[in-house]
Amino acid sequence: MAFSSYKNLATVMQEFHLHYAEAPFDRLLPPIAAPLELHDTIAFNLKEMAYDVSEAMIGESLLFPILREAWKPFRKELMLWSHTAITYNEELSGIPDYLFAKQSALGKIVLDKPYIAVVEAKKDDFTGGWGQCAVELYVAQHINANPDLEIFGIVSNGLYWQFGSLQRDIFTKYDQVFDVKELDALYTTLVSILTVCKTQLS
Repeated sequence: MAFSSYKNLATVMQEFHLHYAEAPFDRLLPPIAAPLELHDTIAFNLKEMAYDVSEAMIGESLLFPILREAWKPFRKELMLWSHTAITYNEELSGIPDYLFAKQSALGKIVLDKPYIAVVEAKKDDFTGGWGQCAVELYVAQHINANPDLEIFGIVSNGLYWQFGSLQRDIFTKYDQVFDVKELDALYTTLVSILTVCKTQLS
């Protein structure tokens, strides 16, 4: 079944016997200022582009520039992928909008595991976005074959960003919602999450 067939979190929790929890994200680093170039890019895109006409446009104009900047300090350990298919079995396969994975020793063109974070762009459908993101986390966990590894999920409509994670059989949705117009706080959160991912890989 395609990832997009899962329309809400409850369906994923029931089908795959996962437990749902809510909590604050308590591993934030001290505040980090986003690069000035990123501030300029996002301000320009918000003002001049029709950024919310489609999920593809949300991803290209808002999500990808922010994800790329947050990823740059981790590029020796992690790789950022865009619209790359992942498959667990005949029933579970699909294409996350963005995926963070271990940097492969074979080079940047090789998708390696573990997969450590997935990102979904959604046009004002956070309910459906989290259903899709949660099943992607479940698939990533099984491909990794390491349930102790915490895998992060992000759902965003460009303006608002929500975060969660899956570890063992517990899916945790973090209760903070971040606004792209508060870019430094959002950037700090992304860098904090990628720091956790890097630490797990080492």
